[in-house]
This record gives sequence, C-alpha cells and structure tokens, in this order.
Amino acid sequence: MTILQSLYPWLKAGHVIFVIFWMAGLFMLPRYFVYHQEAESGSAEEARWVDREAKLRKIILTPSMILTWVFGVLTALALGAFSEGWLHAKLLFVIALSGYHGWLVAYAKKLARGERSLTGRKLRMLNEVPGLAAVVIVILVVVKPF
Repeated sequence: MTILQSLYPWLKAGHVIFVIFWMAGLFMLPRYFVYHQEAESGSAEEARWVDREAKLRKIILTPSMILTWVFGVLTALALGAFSEGWLHAKLLFVIALSGYHGWLVAYAKKLARGERSLTGRKLRMLNEVPGLAAVVIVILVVVKPF
C-alpha cells in the first residue's frame, strides 16, 4: 500500500470539504453581484460590495478551488482512477467550473471599476451554473456510468 492509498480517507475528506466551500463561494459571488449592481454607483454601499466580493474571492473562493484541485488530484492518484472514463468526464466539468470561477473573478474586477455589463436577471441565471455542474459531477462520481 502506498502512502497516498493509506491517506485516501483523509484526502477524500479534504476534497469534499473544499468542494463544499468552493461551491458555496460560486453560489454567493453572483448573488453579491446582483446586490452590488442594485447599489447606486459611487455610493458607500457599492464600495462595501466591492470589499465583500474581494474578501469572498481571496479568503474563500480561490483558496478553496486550489485545495479542491490538490485534494482531488491526490485522491484520484490514490485510487488509480486516471484511466477511468467517469473521471475524465468529471475533470471536464471541473475544468469548466474553474473557467466559470475565473470569469466571476474577472467580472468582479469589472464591477469594482464601475462597469456593469450584465443585468441582474442574467446574473441570477448564471447563479445556476454551479448547481447544474454539481448534479452532473456527483452522478459521475457516485454512479460511475463509464
């Protein structure tokens, strides 16, 4: 048994914990954007939303994404799962979620500069992206259809 295999339960626990934190942040940030855009431009309220968004990104969202990847790769190595089709599909969705994360970070920076290119309705719709991805990812991991 390798050291990764002996650490498997801890790696899996770490992966699940940081996935939960990352997903929470992916759900929260677009909602923050809606409230931010509803605040008057140049107001103290808008400045508070900029600060909240930055803290969410820097303290929770980005560190959780990084640790999700670290624990996920180590867990897959411990399982020897890199030849499994379900893992390839899962990785595709996790890469897409990572891209969505990057887009959210970029949009937060645009909002901080006063650029409001999306409507509240579009932001509310974008808020569904991580939920849909989570459904597919959980099915792939639990059911392992291929």
